[in-house]
Amino acid sequence: MASSVTRVLRRSSMGQALRLVPSCSMYDNPYIKRHKKKMQVSPDFYKQTTGLTGLKVSEHPHRALTVVYGRILRSLQKIPETAAYRKYTEQIVKLRLQHVESEPDVRKLEEKIGMGQIEEVIEQAENELQCVRAMAEHKPWETLVEPAPVDQWKWPV
Repeated sequence: MASSVTRVLRRSSMGQALRLVPSCSMYDNPYIKRHKKKMQVSPDFYKQTTGLTGLKVSEHPHRALTVVYGRILRSLQKIPETAAYRKYTEQIVKLRLQHVESEPDVRKLEEKIGMGQIEEVIEQAENELQCVRAMAEHKPWETLVEPAPVDQWKWPV
């Protein structure tokens, strides 16, 4: 056979019939090829890799951060205004969103935010969004169902 896919003959477990089974090596895997195409960055972009395993380059970081920060701010609306978590998270997110909207240069934006590469900042924002949603679900600002033990916060025990 002259095809690129190797055919293997295998015996069926129920009889002596042989069947053809397509096989592919890990170097010719269509799923890996599709994933690599998604990971490619346009050749004229200012960086081709983040240098961090598993963290792909974001060609549109301003859009990604604007979307995630908007979601965080909307999710924070479910938390009472008196909750400390909402106050401080809202303050940080609004400041960073202001930086994103005012600074078109990615390198300068990374310096202004000061939390590493812009892809790391995007990942941190996505993690913060998950945290906000968890906080809204668990409501840690509410009073305890039963009183805490007397020596709970005493250290050393």
